[in-house]
Amino acid sequence: MHQSFLKYVLDDLQNKDVSIEACTFILPSKRSGTFLKKHIATTLDKSCFSPEVLSIEDYVSQIADISSATSIELLLTLYNVYKKQPLESHDDFNTFLKWGQTLLQDFNEIDRYLIPADNILNYLSAIKELDHWSLQSNKTELVQNYLQLWKGLESLYNSFTMTLLKQKRGYQGLVYREAVNKLADYSKAMEDSPLVFIGFNALNTAESTIVQYFLKQPNCSIYWDIDSYFMEDSIHDAGLFIRNYKQQWPYYATENLLGVHSSFLSQKKISITGVPKSISQAKYVGELLQKINGKSDDGLKNTALVLADESLLNPVLQAIPQEVKEANITMGMPLNKTILYSFFISFLDLTIAKTQKGWFYKDVLAFLASPYSIAISTTEKVDFAKSITHDIKKNNWLYLNTNQLSKYTSSKNILEIIFPAEAISPLEWIEHCILLIHELKRLFQAEKNTRELEHLYRFYNLFNQLEQHLSSISFITNLKSLKTLFKQLATTEALDFIGEPLSGLQIMGMLESRNLDFETVILTSVNEGILPAGKSNNSFIPFDVKREYGLPTYKEKDAIYTYHFYRLIARAKNIYIIYNTEPDVLEGGEKSRLISQLLTDDNIAKYVTHNIASPEVKITASPLHEVGKTPLLLNEIKAFAANGFSPTSLTNYIRNPLDFYKQNILKINDVIEVEETMAANTFGTIVHDSLEQLYQPLVGKVLDLENTAKLAKSIPEIVRQKFHVVLHGVDITKGKFLLVYNVIVKYLENFIALERNQIQRHQIKLLGLEEKYEVQLDVPPLDYPIKLKGTLDRIDEVNGVIRIVDYKTGKVEPKNVKITDWDQLIADYDKSKAFQLLCYAYLYTKQKNASDMQAGIYSFKNLSQGLLLFSAEGNTITKETLTLFEDALQKLILEICSPSIPFIEKKV
Repeated sequence: MHQSFLKYVLDDLQNKDVSIEACTFILPSKRSGTFLKKHIATTLDKSCFSPEVLSIEDYVSQIADISSATSIELLLTLYNVYKKQPLESHDDFNTFLKWGQTLLQDFNEIDRYLIPADNILNYLSAIKELDHWSLQSNKTELVQNYLQLWKGLESLYNSFTMTLLKQKRGYQGLVYREAVNKLADYSKAMEDSPLVFIGFNALNTAESTIVQYFLKQPNCSIYWDIDSYFMEDSIHDAGLFIRNYKQQWPYYATENLLGVHSSFLSQKKISITGVPKSISQAKYVGELLQKINGKSDDGLKNTALVLADESLLNPVLQAIPQEVKEANITMGMPLNKTILYSFFISFLDLTIAKTQKGWFYKDVLAFLASPYSIAISTTEKVDFAKSITHDIKKNNWLYLNTNQLSKYTSSKNILEIIFPAEAISPLEWIEHCILLIHELKRLFQAEKNTRELEHLYRFYNLFNQLEQHLSSISFITNLKSLKTLFKQLATTEALDFIGEPLSGLQIMGMLESRNLDFETVILTSVNEGILPAGKSNNSFIPFDVKREYGLPTYKEKDAIYTYHFYRLIARAKNIYIIYNTEPDVLEGGEKSRLISQLLTDDNIAKYVTHNIASPEVKITASPLHEVGKTPLLLNEIKAFAANGFSPTSLTNYIRNPLDFYKQNILKINDVIEVEETMAANTFGTIVHDSLEQLYQPLVGKVLDLENTAKLAKSIPEIVRQKFHVVLHGVDITKGKFLLVYNVIVKYLENFIALERNQIQRHQIKLLGLEEKYEVQLDVPPLDYPIKLKGTLDRIDEVNGVIRIVDYKTGKVEPKNVKITDWDQLIADYDKSKAFQLLCYAYLYTKQKNASDMQAGIYSFKNLSQGLLLFSAEGNTITKETLTLFEDALQKLILEICSPSIPFIEKKV
């Protein structure tokens, strides 16, 4: 590898007889300072105190004598100042958060670039006055308030900065502006030690002023890390800033540019690979690391993995191979990417969503499903997470209230913390979170789970911060505002990884790579919108105003990332550039223009290879699943046969033998779910049960207009009762269930109207309702008892003909109950309705020794078609019809019970 940049700087200083231990080194980041100290240790041949090594931010803060405030402190201070502004009305804190952060960023930029605030803010106010949406001369109150805020921006800025300066705190821009104001005083007090600026690129006006001020001193110098290839190219973005400094700074009228090297065009291997999606990138990185680690005796000692998209950190950590023993992670993981964050957000959502009815079941289930809720619950006397989840599903509770909670109480009143009976304030919610943290801490200490304890500690600090802020302010009065603040804090706070900073694989973000050089560089997510970041409009200052005042736009931002990209690969020998081949609007677009530049640069083309990698996909025809009939399974089938085949179980087999095996033999039922909207089978149950209760008093009677007159009036009350029995926890007075209730009532009213219409033309005698029949079947050569059983919804006699009626709430068409080919009856599921009707007719005939009859279905979805009668060669089911059915039934049961025919999956 070429000599590293930091080593070159130290060697150059030694060649100029500059005493390294007497210097003060200023670098872009603390990270590069750590590496500089390592190089100083290897360069010096004697023991001495380490020279002062500072990041530019720390140095500027030292000059200004102001400490940096956290973003949350700045937001709260800004809101406090804003509330005191003489406006007609003020936004609440929640609304303020939507624009406050952007305004802070603009104030920061204005100060960093030393622009007179009154000048640009009044300009901004004039623009807003010009382009507001109201064309009326008499402005509405809304427009007046909007314009009033913009007119008061200068006053807001002045009050805000004065408040911060009194507290000796500031945002980065304010610290920089103050530092520039105090430069002369600081330099007088400063010792006459050499000052060395190392590896800068894009300097804001304040930094540029500070650097140029010190460069006037004879013992100060600045080293740029730039390749001559980009310096000499007048349009290449990688050299944009440094070319400008060379042309514009008076210092360079007499001095040469230090730090220019010629490494970019030296021999190297640049491998560009397109990989689909983020997880594939992580997997590909894992394979690359394994390969690199195996090739070199030093392993990954001089390798950097740079994540352009820092959200890739977690998948990448999972993909690092076992053989990689050491890795140093420079970037932190934001707290909002942890599972513990989801736990607290879920807890906050649960608390916010509480109404007079109680806690909504979805919020309760989501919170209780968290691994942290389960961890707390399993140590209690009553495992409340398991019990509450079970009871919500079993009883169909849409809301969980305090009365229902009373039976799960635990010794430590954990449930009172999670489900407080009264509404709680933001401060009380934080106290509850801290109590939960203490409970989890006790559990994880017992398990010696250091990783989880570290997570807990970070959140404990975060809640303490929140508590501290909330106790001193009055404007966060509700949990929704707290949620916004909590989310913002969790985004800015990070879990720091502790490792050996100078050994093993180095995992970092793009900005952490400044000034550092590696032999092997792996760079991920090199896509437009990520690297460079592209146009983002998080500013109130229009593009043309930014250009006029010399503020950076997206063009300068792109040039910054272009510089970092090319600087990183200039000295490396092996470069692996990975991008996502599947453009995504949210995660970045097509491959980066930086890749296109590399691919079209003739000077570097011989070193570049470009491939598309995709996971190996083997498409194998999935065989149909089958279950062979072991002696144990045959015994289960015999037991099922003795208990009785129902028409539904047999049609289950016709539909898919594997369904019959799972549902009827293994008894694997569907998972119980809370019915927020009614399931089809529940709907059917309520209709059936209501009809049974309605008609029960009329069994054995001939139906007439007189005895059916009161049926319609009792429908609403009967349906209400059935709802209470079947779905105990639901409220049918409003919402979705009120609609379903009305639909069922309407269905039943239509049915009774149809019935009353028919009894005027036919004599209908009601013989039975919901009658259960069963018969023993003789199925040679099977020598064990086999039963057929079923429940007939209704049996009546119309004009002397027995009629079996089945109710269906789903849609049934005439073709479903018509048979033309008897082989279809047990082969085609479309004929399952005809099969069921024949089962019922067969059961009735065997029990009552009846002869010719009819069987049909009332489909409530198309009731206007009347009774859909079974038909084969006619509508009457004769002895011949039942003999044909018996043959088909025996054939079906023989297939189910045959040891040699496995249960084979049928594609549904």
